[in-house]
Amino acid sequence: MLFGPVFMILPLVVVIVAVVVVVRWIGGPWHAAGPPYTPPPNRTALDILKERFARGEIDRDEFEERRRLLGD
Repeated sequence: MLFGPVFMILPLVVVIVAVVVVVRWIGGPWHAAGPPYTPPPNRTALDILKERFARGEIDRDEFEERRRLLGD
């Protein structure tokens, strides 16, 4: 009598585990962080400099100096 409920639940657990394993196998590896960021290939050094200035990472003087160094 003690093992009756266990043997009733056991097939259900086996089916659930099998479904999870098959879904994970079909879906491939799971990456929590997602793919690494890759910048668009058409960005130039000046584009990156402008973005840094827009985000406030560099001030106006540094922007102008680096822009002159780039030749624009």
